[in-house]
Amino acid sequence: MNQNLPVRGVLQVHTRYRQAGGEDQVVEAERQLLQAAGIAVHQVIFDNADLRESRSLASDLKLAASAIWSLGAERQVRAAIETHRPDVMHVHNTFAAASPSVYAAADGVPVVQTLHNYRMVCPAATAFRDGRACADCVGRLVPWPGILHACVHGSRSQSAVAATTVAVHRALGTFRRRIAVYVALTGFQRQLMIDGGLPAEQIRVISNFLEPDPGVSDGPRSGILYVARLAEEKGIEVLLRAAAMQPGIVRVAGDGPLQALVERAAAAETFDYVGRLPPPSVPEELRRATALVLPSIWFEGFPLTVLEAYATGTPVIASRIGSLAEIVEDGVTGLLADPHDANGLAERLRWATDHPNEMHEMGSRARDEYEARFRGPAHLEALLGTYAAAARGTAAPST
Repeated sequence: MNQNLPVRGVLQVHTRYRQAGGEDQVVEAERQLLQAAGIAVHQVIFDNADLRESRSLASDLKLAASAIWSLGAERQVRAAIETHRPDVMHVHNTFAAASPSVYAAADGVPVVQTLHNYRMVCPAATAFRDGRACADCVGRLVPWPGILHACVHGSRSQSAVAATTVAVHRALGTFRRRIAVYVALTGFQRQLMIDGGLPAEQIRVISNFLEPDPGVSDGPRSGILYVARLAEEKGIEVLLRAAAMQPGIVRVAGDGPLQALVERAAAAETFDYVGRLPPPSVPEELRRATALVLPSIWFEGFPLTVLEAYATGTPVIASRIGSLAEIVEDGVTGLLADPHDANGLAERLRWATDHPNEMHEMGSRARDEYEARFRGPAHLEALLGTYAAAARGTAAPST
């Protein structure tokens, strides 16, 4: 271990989702990155799959109380701190199995919290409702619209648990007093969190990263690749309408709740549907594509697929919404289209297909972005700087 490092030991605290996703990948990637730099990393991992489904009012109340403050999770984290004596505790997801009780368990150890989603300003964590990006709960002490609209799994009771958890800990000052530094993934997300009441001086921006480098290829490219969940918020329905206007251009990969819709649309043969790709094959598919298309209609965090595209020298056609409009520079590392606008997206698909040289140049600039900003060394430097600032108790810069 390098004794000159300002931080020598980190405790990661994370709650896995019932369905594995990008947050779980980021936690593991950061663990490997830190350990490779000679930093001791220990983990306390909770799992929402361990939560039993409610079958009565009594069990509802028990689950609600645990989501607000889990004594078991607090004891588990406190024991890990006593055993490992970390310099910093880095928290990722606390909902629902861990709960914000883990912050109190830090017991003097500075806490860094990564904001992987919008949980602290939105009960559903997605800022998405009824097919549109939604900020109705942002800035409210009690995010009651999320309860009214049953934003968490279509359940008012589950929405009430999520909303109450946030409201209680806002009132207690947990988020302001117990967390030294927040990590937002983009400037857009940082501002939304500030609008929601988090202290601006405590929020840094550190984007996601990708290691190992999948590399680029000089081989021929053709077609526009969609590789993501087949879900409403990802804009797959917008893409299907655009693909019908420009047949033979788009290749769709993925699975999810709208898979049956995609399979029916694929019967018209205006696009290819290949099902879910194994993760190791995604970079190879990107190296063969003219561009990646991400027509999301919600506020994405920082999709790892965009990093895979940039790393493989593949430009991105994305929606001009939220963080995507910040990550993808129109005409430089890709193209932007207005969300929900199938006609505009179809025009971008056709333009990209008709201008391979320009798209190749955008891909080269996307690769430059990856090398400069989104590789392991840059992420490690930003992470260690954040840990050091948290340990010193100093205010965090905005970027």
